[in-house]
Amino acid sequence: MKRVNHLWEAVADPDNLRLAFWKARKDKNYSKQVQAYRQNLDDNLMNLREQISTGEVKVGEYRYFKVFEPKERNICAAAFGEQVLHHALMNVCHDFFERFQIHDSYASRKGKGTYAALARAQKFSRTYPWYLKLDVRKFFESIHHEVVKLQLRHMFKDGRLQGIFDKIIDSYEAHPGRGLPIGNLTSQYCANHYLAGLDHFIKEKLGCKGYVRYMDDMVLWWRDKAELKKAHKIIRNYVQLELLCELKPEVLNQSKFGLPFLGYRIFPYQIKLTQQSKRRFIKKFGHLEKQYHSGEWDEATCQRRVLPLLAFIRHANTEGLRKKVIFNEQGQSS
Repeated sequence: MKRVNHLWEAVADPDNLRLAFWKARKDKNYSKQVQAYRQNLDDNLMNLREQISTGEVKVGEYRYFKVFEPKERNICAAAFGEQVLHHALMNVCHDFFERFQIHDSYASRKGKGTYAALARAQKFSRTYPWYLKLDVRKFFESIHHEVVKLQLRHMFKDGRLQGIFDKIIDSYEAHPGRGLPIGNLTSQYCANHYLAGLDHFIKEKLGCKGYVRYMDDMVLWWRDKAELKKAHKIIRNYVQLELLCELKPEVLNQSKFGLPFLGYRIFPYQIKLTQQSKRRFIKKFGHLEKQYHSGEWDEATCQRRVLPLLAFIRHANTEGLRKKVIFNEQGQSS
């Protein structure tokens, strides 16, 4: 792909910065940071424009907290002004990241997502008798700063833009010279791009026709078990030598026995929830009911929170679970 230049001017354009502000503030209107930024919006955007123009962006002001679903993770939230910067960058750079993605990469992309990945995975499970599931050990923590910077240099020729990305990447370390903060918009793009070269290698060099990736969760399908074993060795070496990361132990199995993927177990002609996902749904739904009956959450809040829960389980064969959890024995809403 041809390297692109002269993008920092578009990033710093006042209309782009104003659009970035409106995107960053989505669902955060009542945040004190957002309200304070908005009170002096023109001055703040002018200051950000000056930072981008000089390359002296202010980054690294993070707030840290943990989430425990679906597993324990450290989340790193940038200050609101940095979030505006991230949106300004990706408004302009999105298309260039997108051009390098293969069709079957499904994380953090418009028109893709979890459910599209499930449908594609089930189609391949009906087509091929064997699958190989791979993922990277502590993916976001292990992303190597110099590797991702080099990848960005292969895409962007603009030195000022490269410098801004470098500052954002260097503003966080999980380990010396490694790690991207989960929670940053730029992290989602860089992490997804980190494995995009591997996607092309698997599709074009190994010739794997059945392949799906959702962030670092990768699945290959083949008609021959021996071909998957061979592919695994080659991919493991690529990840170690080119990306300086490690793979977790692989899962190699027949498609008819089910593929564990994104909280589901995918069979050729049905999709089930994993036991962990069932327990998580029951726990979350119980908490929602408790908050509603105690008066902590109103009906509108509960409806907003229950919709993604129901969407998640409706993509699997869960009629029995829904009757058991959502309705009591009399068929009344519990």
